[in-house]
Amino acid sequence: MSHADRILMGPGPGNPYPEVMEAFARPVLGHLDPDFITLMDETNERLRQVFRTANPLTFPVSATGSAGMEATFVNVLGPGDVVAIGVNGVFGERMCDVAARCGAEVVRVEAEWGTAIDPQALLDVHPSPKVIAVVHAETSTGVRNDIAPIGAGKGNALLLVDCVTSLGGIQLEVDDWGVDLAYSGTQKCLGVPPGLSPVTVSQAAIDAFVEKSQSWYLDFTMIANYVTGGGARVYHHTAPISMLYALHAGLGVVLEEGLDEVQARHQACGDRLQEGLVKRGFQLFAQEGHRLPELTSVIVPADRLPDGVDEAGVRHRLLVEYGIEIGGGLGPVAGKVWRIGCMGHTARERNVTMLLGALDEIMG
Repeated sequence: MSHADRILMGPGPGNPYPEVMEAFARPVLGHLDPDFITLMDETNERLRQVFRTANPLTFPVSATGSAGMEATFVNVLGPGDVVAIGVNGVFGERMCDVAARCGAEVVRVEAEWGTAIDPQALLDVHPSPKVIAVVHAETSTGVRNDIAPIGAGKGNALLLVDCVTSLGGIQLEVDDWGVDLAYSGTQKCLGVPPGLSPVTVSQAAIDAFVEKSQSWYLDFTMIANYVTGGGARVYHHTAPISMLYALHAGLGVVLEEGLDEVQARHQACGDRLQEGLVKRGFQLFAQEGHRLPELTSVIVPADRLPDGVDEAGVRHRLLVEYGIEIGGGLGPVAGKVWRIGCMGHTARERNVTMLLGALDEIMG
């Protein structure tokens, strides 16, 4: 089976929109070409619409989502600053690691894997943190954490949110929810291959930037001075031209379909997948009421596995025999949980039908 025929339903990249692949074929412009500058400005405006924000400082970092995470932290945290972080999976843990490398005092609020962070516990854990940080859609567990109540009660703290798996897939209201810094990735619900990390930064966060970021490449101050000060555009780095073509196209597809309609499509596919899995003896892993439609986590029933085949063997057969890629568990749920993505262009009912049918043939 050709790699081009595979259906990517793992927690990582999904199948890109066809319009995105067409964009990659466009002739490469110079990174200072006026036409490319116009395209960058259009891309940033499209990002504002998808983030639901008016923040002038909204743009794609030229690296993947993990760089967006690091960028948002290193610009607002320095030695001795206090950050309260919700931890209920791999990416909350990664936030703690990044913040600690900034020299910040990390105060953790933990929840069991598969369950959501208690917003009030995160608000109460420290009287005056500089930053409160949490993952909106925890990719390692399929859990959605509530953001709006944290934004409503944050006081003078900055609210920093990981939106890698949520942007474009479920409701996200950066301005209305009081989010000050948010970062995402292109490869999830936006239907674009990995390579860029959209970020958005409020004026309050800009005002709280550290005097000198620990990273030169990820230092937002030069870009912020141009955006908010009306100065001349400055050369910072060579932009990844073709990736920006792709993001521009992917955002165009989302906005043309309608953001609400795209989110409804993700929800419908997630609902159908989860109902189908439960009927086949799988147990949903994520807490009820906090389950992501775009990333379904299920406990694999040992009594449904074919003789002599473990859960990894079933995933291997899905890939080799049916061209369907799904993801396994991480950390404490490795070997016990599957993570199945329905994101971006992959969020189609036909893909759900194919996966459920393939599982029927393999598992009986």
